[in-house]
Amino acid sequence: MGMKCGIVGLPNVGKSTLFNAITEAGAESANYPFCTIDPNIGIVEVPDRRLDKLTEVIDPKKTVPTAIEFVDIAGLVKGASKGEGLGNKFLGNIREVDAIVHVVRCFDDENITHVEGSVDPLRDIEIIELELVLADLESATKKRDRTQKMLKTGEKIYKEQMAVLDKLVPVLEEGNPARSAGLSKDEEKLVRDLNLLTLKPVLYAANIGEDEITEEDNQLVKKVREKAAGEDAKVVTISARLEAEIAELDGEEKEMFLEELGIKESGLDKLIRAGYELLGLITYFTAGEKEVRAWTVKKGATAPEAAGVIHTDMQRGFIKAEVVSYEDLIEAGSFAKAREAGTLRLEGKDYIVEDGDVCYFKFNV
Repeated sequence: MGMKCGIVGLPNVGKSTLFNAITEAGAESANYPFCTIDPNIGIVEVPDRRLDKLTEVIDPKKTVPTAIEFVDIAGLVKGASKGEGLGNKFLGNIREVDAIVHVVRCFDDENITHVEGSVDPLRDIEIIELELVLADLESATKKRDRTQKMLKTGEKIYKEQMAVLDKLVPVLEEGNPARSAGLSKDEEKLVRDLNLLTLKPVLYAANIGEDEITEEDNQLVKKVREKAAGEDAKVVTISARLEAEIAELDGEEKEMFLEELGIKESGLDKLIRAGYELLGLITYFTAGEKEVRAWTVKKGATAPEAAGVIHTDMQRGFIKAEVVSYEDLIEAGSFAKAREAGTLRLEGKDYIVEDGDVCYFKFNV
């Protein structure tokens, strides 16, 4: 679907180290500000044990997971909204992503410099959020001025846009993000052209030291969680350095290493799934002898829309869908037995696809 999560944060908080671990793409990582100038892009598989189980049951010739795109964006500094550092470039890059993974440093290391001179994740979050708010305020104010002039035309659309902007601008002027303005979906559509930075969903990635493994005694992470709770945002705790080491291991070595650490899955797997959820995505499957495959759709997608992810002709000529839940298919052991059990059903154009559905679409063009 081309959905993107942008990895952002102040310089030297571990963004590129984390990105390297996620994608194994070898993005440059060094101990000085602005190491990342142009955004690095990596497409990574979304871990899903259901796909492995379906492969066991169906025994296809190949298995194809779904994926999500991560973008490593240059570090931000104070004054970015006014062009300081790589501000303009940074803001332009972040406008292109669908959601934000905000990496915050929650570890002390005298060998790694901090652009602000000390480690304080809440201060760091505020610096970036304020710069994004200021950039949005400039965009929204200019839009309101233009809309004010267009009110003279008497067209309804400008009156509706003005009402939203009058609601939005005061919130930004107070230094608060656009998502705190309580805009409805219809109101958001009226200012969609602004591509507001602070309207994008945010996930905090609390980067801890590699010797910590868990966050139990990390007071800095607790502060981040408290802030996130007030914003209804999620936090994933991760050690970028440790994850970079884990990423170099193959499947069996990785499992053994995680077992030695006493954890069930890597922080990266948690982060990738959290990013997937942050974008409001779900997974459905197609399964046959040739291929078992995971597909990505937005929550609330209809059966024809889900079919359109495979091919636009399938959406255009949609007739019906044969659907069985993942759980029912695994329990039955085959499509034939699921049909006998009555758990394989026919659904029409209005059916809303559920996470874990296994679908076969019938269409005619």
